[in-house]
Amino acid sequence: MMLPSEFLDTILAKHEQTRDFPATSDIKKLFTKIILTLFPEQTRKHFSQKEELVAVWESIENGLESMLHSMKNELPTDPHSLTQAYMARIPKVYETLLTDVEAMVNGDPAANTDFEVIRTYPGFYALAFYRLAHELCALGVPLIPRILTEFAHSKTGIDIHPGAKIGKYFFMDHGTGIVIGETCIIGERVKIYQGVTLGALSVDKSMASTKRHPSIEDDVVIYSGATILGGDTTVGKNSVIGGNVWLTRSVAPNTKIYHQENTKVILE
Repeated sequence: MMLPSEFLDTILAKHEQTRDFPATSDIKKLFTKIILTLFPEQTRKHFSQKEELVAVWESIENGLESMLHSMKNELPTDPHSLTQAYMARIPKVYETLLTDVEAMVNGDPAANTDFEVIRTYPGFYALAFYRLAHELCALGVPLIPRILTEFAHSKTGIDIHPGAKIGKYFFMDHGTGIVIGETCIIGERVKIYQGVTLGALSVDKSMASTKRHPSIEDDVVIYSGATILGGDTTVGKNSVIGGNVWLTRSVAPNTKIYHQENTKVILE
């Protein structure tokens, strides 16, 4: 069956008007290559000589610069400078991810080794893509960070916006259904369980440039199903938020909030 000519004209116009942008498949492939190079636990391809690693990192650098060049009109500076700045951040990303692995091994009785966490834990996989995407986001690269974190989201069920700021030693236990919004600020040694939402109180478009999501201070534990909303909401350090708690206001440090059987919220 031949499609209507007017419909074909509409689709053709969209093809002609759509801006140049790297293929999603190429973006996934390049950053997966970065993760597999940093963490050989996830692959059977292991290098035995430094020269091999140098060659791989050169190919990654060239691939990234080529990718950025294809969207150069949307970048805050030239593709070469951005590529150099990004590559310089990778060692720091790696160091931070190692702290996340440590938090997972130490915080989960079911975790036996670093290898097990890196190879099997969805929380690590999602964090690896998030931390790589966050640095691109911080450098002002558009859209690619979202593609990366949404790719990890599709694989793990963990939705982390690349704009969120997450400290070291972060542990998502189980992970499925966790949502972390764009303007969240999360401190160090924070542990959250499956189904936790760190979201906005309002989805009004006029709030796009404001802090809409909560801040979680150091050493906080948030149990499964808890929902914490609002840019003015801060969970103080060393606090514990119980399962299924709905929280839209700040709590002081060292606070425990939980539900009893009658569903009343209790603060300690």
